Amino acid sequence: MRILGIDFGEKRIGLAVSDLLGLTAQGLETIRYESREQFLNDLSKICSDQNIREIVIGLPVNMNGSMGPKAQEVLKLVPVLEEKLNLPVKTWDERLTSREAGRLMIEEGLSRKRQKETSDRLAATILLQNYLESKRA
Repeated sequence: MRILGIDFGEKRIGLAVSDLLGLTAQGLETIRYESREQFLNDLSKICSDQNIREIVIGLPVNMNGSMGPKAQEVLKLVPVLEEKLNLPVKTWDERLTSREAGRLMIEEGLSRKRQKETSDRLAATILLQNYLESKRA
């Protein structure tokens, strides 16, 4: 069973997919967010092509544990995704995943331009890998 990880952003959406055993996460191409309809259509195709059976989407909880406007937006999106894709969708606390992605890219010596191109995919990969590890624990 493959699981799709989503790092939902205003302009770009990072995606990652698990291997068939649910042990590791690999990044997919980042998609641009132009409209909700386009986003749902792109996800539907990806889920079909990758044989996805579950989705985990990052929930941007504030550092103090509160839910800001972006977290509320994600929570409202979950039932829409479940209905459109006919798949279970879970949220996952994504605090610090973007920071961890940034740290890893700096350690690798990526240019600022390359970091911008890579950050969403890497954040989705980290988010999904954390989720997969929690399921094994």
